[in-house]
Amino acid sequence: MFKHEKQLLEIVNVERPNPTYAVMLQEQLGGPQGELKAAMQYISQSFRIKDQAIKDIFLDIASEELSHMEMVATAINMLNGHDLQAPAASIGNIEAHVLSGLNPMLTNASGELWTAAYVNVTGDLPADLLSNIAAEQRAKVVYEYLHRQINDKHVRQMIDFLLNREEAHNTMFRDCFQKIEDTGSNRDWGVDKDARLYFNLSTPGNFIGNQLHNPQHPSFNEPQNPPQH
Repeated sequence: MFKHEKQLLEIVNVERPNPTYAVMLQEQLGGPQGELKAAMQYISQSFRIKDQAIKDIFLDIASEELSHMEMVATAINMLNGHDLQAPAASIGNIEAHVLSGLNPMLTNASGELWTAAYVNVTGDLPADLLSNIAAEQRAKVVYEYLHRQINDKHVRQMIDFLLNREEAHNTMFRDCFQKIEDTGSNRDWGVDKDARLYFNLSTPGNFIGNQLHNPQHPSFNEPQNPPQH
């Protein structure tokens, strides 16, 4: 069951309309690294998770991603302003002027419709967790690109908040991965002799040798003094 609370997770505002940047921000509404993709991916993955604590983490993060989607859509709406001006619209934003009345659409920055093909679900918890860790990292990269390209202090404040939440989600997924080290596709990692071979296909030069010593699945132990964001 989901409930909608009428306040945003964080206050959203803009200094002034900026339709061009509104198009760019669409990437995090309906793009492959965006908030809707993240919410749908984590909800879909949760259906087969038996560990109740991890299942709750997936659903809690998914619910928060929907609140991020609401924030991004609110910012896009404000940045679009009030005037329908299709002849002057940026590429990727034409439909908002001729179809949706400036209502934020589920598209990326190029105007391509959101698709369930963005969602990765395997039913294997280690694989899904690694996919989610990568998804949070990619979303962070996109937000960093977006942050560089606007000076609006309110939009930057929103992006700063969302960046930090991506890092929090990444940390939670990494913690989950540590807890299921020897399950699913992580079982018996590296025990076969073929898992220890290295094929040196970049010649000349051999920087590793012909054997992988003690191959292990990824570890996400936190550094003693993590860098400050």
